Amino acid sequence: MRHLLRDDDLSPAEQAELLALAARLKADPFGHKPLAGPRTVAMIFDKPTLRTQASFAAGIAELGGNPLHVNGDLAQIGVRESIEDVARVLGRQAAQIVWRTNDQARLDTMAQWAGVPVINALSDDFHPCQLLADLLTVTERKGHLAGLTAVFIGDGACNMGNSWLLAGATAGMHVVVSSPEGYQPAAGIVERAATIGQSTGGTARVEADLARAVAGADVVITDTWISMGKEAESSARLEALQPYALTGEVMAMAAPDAIAMHCLPAYRGKEITAELIDGPDSVVWDEAENRRHAQKAVMAWLQEQAGAAR
Repeated sequence: MRHLLRDDDLSPAEQAELLALAARLKADPFGHKPLAGPRTVAMIFDKPTLRTQASFAAGIAELGGNPLHVNGDLAQIGVRESIEDVARVLGRQAAQIVWRTNDQARLDTMAQWAGVPVINALSDDFHPCQLLADLLTVTERKGHLAGLTAVFIGDGACNMGNSWLLAGATAGMHVVVSSPEGYQPAAGIVERAATIGQSTGGTARVEADLARAVAGADVVITDTWISMGKEAESSARLEALQPYALTGEVMAMAAPDAIAMHCLPAYRGKEITAELIDGPDSVVWDEAENRRHAQKAVMAWLQEQAGAAR
């Protein structure tokens, strides 16, 4: 049974296949109905959500399916009932399970017991659906991915920093994470991305010097500095990460046609300036829309894989 739990669950060929499928589904949003019936897709949200819930619900409907919203606060998965029991219940009600949660291990357990494809809609460690949307957006703007340089600045130890390293290397990109000490990605993630890059021509590295990292970059990415669950560290984070804000001055160091990305929600005046996110270099609204198309590709592909395995 195939799942999408982290970015390197996909081989380079599979990632390229999914991105091509996402582009086709975007061009013809109602022409492919692998969830016709309708088949039900369970969507579980343990964390606040806007784009994830909206894009999955819309995408499931466009694929001919029925989006079933499971309220994480009410279900209390792992508290009221074990993850194993919930997985076995939902696996008999739904064709796929989408889960936005905290610990990556919760997703791993769900996938082990559900008997249907499980999709990581965000965890503390990875955000693979966002990365597919981001890569689709970059492809639309640049025409290709391999050989481009993407620089993630700010809190590089977050799920987006991890996912950019893995997914970018899978796509053959040169991924740089620029963060201060204490906010850099785990060495194991960087090493894993570098290993992937050996077969794709991509590279992965950490560069604390922001100017050196961004010089000539094709894509510059940031994310909120205060992720869900990190609110108590707000003051320390703002102080440490302020030099890594994404501003017009930073974009001026990148390539002349560089694009700025942010997965939202954004806090203008902190990790990114209002002038930049709302200006011509920004592609954040394309990213937000492309969540739907990329996730439709994931669901369609996983449904096909599940059918072939039977």
